[in-house]
Amino acid sequence: MNIELSLIGIGTGHPDHITRQGVAALNRAQLILVPLKGEDKAELADVRLGLCRELIAPDGDTTVATFDMPVRQGAETDYHGAVDRWHDAIAHIWLDTIAAHLPHGGRVGLLVWGDPSLYDSTLRIAQRLARQVSLTTTVVPGITALQALTAAHAMPLNDINAPVLITTGRQLRERGWPDSADTVAVMLDGHCAFQGLDPAGLHIWWGAYLGMPHQLCISGALAAVGPTILRERAAARALHGWIMDTYLLKRTTADLKPGCEAIDKETPHGN
Repeated sequence: MNIELSLIGIGTGHPDHITRQGVAALNRAQLILVPLKGEDKAELADVRLGLCRELIAPDGDTTVATFDMPVRQGAETDYHGAVDRWHDAIAHIWLDTIAAHLPHGGRVGLLVWGDPSLYDSTLRIAQRLARQVSLTTTVVPGITALQALTAAHAMPLNDINAPVLITTGRQLRERGWPDSADTVAVMLDGHCAFQGLDPAGLHIWWGAYLGMPHQLCISGALAAVGPTILRERAAARALHGWIMDTYLLKRTTADLKPGCEAIDKETPHGN
């Protein structure tokens, strides 16, 4: 079986975040795979399906197929092993779904939140698929969460001639503030690891549902706005059943003005 796989970055799921190259890749695909992550996260699948309805030409031959995403097990005690087993299971489901719709192979597309290069495992799962079939993988870059975050706050990612460290909530929680870092971008933080930091001299720019109609943005001195972020995040997750958020932390003594106001709307684009 020969498979041409296109991984298409979709930013935060707004149609305007997909490049013309991404739209072309969608319309070239014979099969688009859309994961389902249960009723609590049905909105995520709805966004992807809405993009397909809006951007794929109705007179084409593209089939959109959903599949049930397996649940990751055992990450609390064996994180890397649990992730490896989870990726193996996803690759197996991909192959079964592709074989059911394209038994002789063909062109397959996957819509990836943000960009496939930044804290996303789709490329790693594709490598597993390549062990079982003849696979050609093409990546169509998308808008990253960090781009959406800095755009929402109308701010640069880095200071003049200064580096930025990109890390995860798990790393920040387990290891604390990175040595020699003045600016830290934090992703994949489901437990708000900033709570464990000494807030003195730290400023935070936080955003959730970035680029979507119910976008939330809060910024300020961490000591002052940290509790507000926790409260707003919990309320938004309860309302929508899921949340995607990221934030930037800087060591600064400057009196920085807040970024965009916190807003909340009911429904994302595409539903």
